[in-house]
Amino acid sequence: MSDVTKEPPRAHIRITYTGPIYPHWEIVGDYGDPDLIDEFARRAYMRLLYVPMKDSQFRRNRERVNKDAENEGVSVEWFPEEVNN
Repeated sequence: MSDVTKEPPRAHIRITYTGPIYPHWEIVGDYGDPDLIDEFARRAYMRLLYVPMKDSQFRRNRERVNKDAENEGVSVEWFPEEVNN
């Protein structure tokens, strides 16, 4: 067993797919440091800017956003949760 305790998230972000017409994504912070939320949302938005959900690049970018969130201590919620390709 590990002695490492899981820290609560420093912030929470909701990423919503808004549809096939640009802009495709809405990124909103629910709680946490506003500077942390703004910086994370900016980086996430740049990864998703021109990528609709059905694009093959989306899955790779989604994983990059999730990994970035894990490293920053940010919880991320995606809407819709599943991608139907």
